[in-house]
Amino acid sequence: MANAIHLTAENYDKEVNQADVPVIIDFWASWCAPCMMMAPVFEEFAGEYHEAGTAKLCKLSTEEEPGIAQQHGIRGIPTLGVFHKGKEIERIVGFAPKDLLKEKIDAAIKKAR
Repeated sequence: MANAIHLTAENYDKEVNQADVPVIIDFWASWCAPCMMMAPVFEEFAGEYHEAGTAKLCKLSTEEEPGIAQQHGIRGIPTLGVFHKGKEIERIVGFAPKDLLKEKIDAAIKKAR
């Protein structure tokens, strides 16, 4: 099963802007309890969506890459940004239970197609 791709300033353009499929970025931090609660679910989803070829799931640490988080106006975490062809098309803010999170991600991917 695939893991979420960890984004850095070096790989951001390739992984997000040049992606052929929608990209969901989990903006998170190590001190954020809701982020830690959502992490295993996001990793599980990463495997499912990567294998199906419907989306690429990535993680971006706001501690390690504050500049990218600031560029996207991230003010609270966890935040999932849904990108298509390098443009943000949807934003999911805050913790959500697994079923609701999947529903929101699926709706955002559908919107991108």
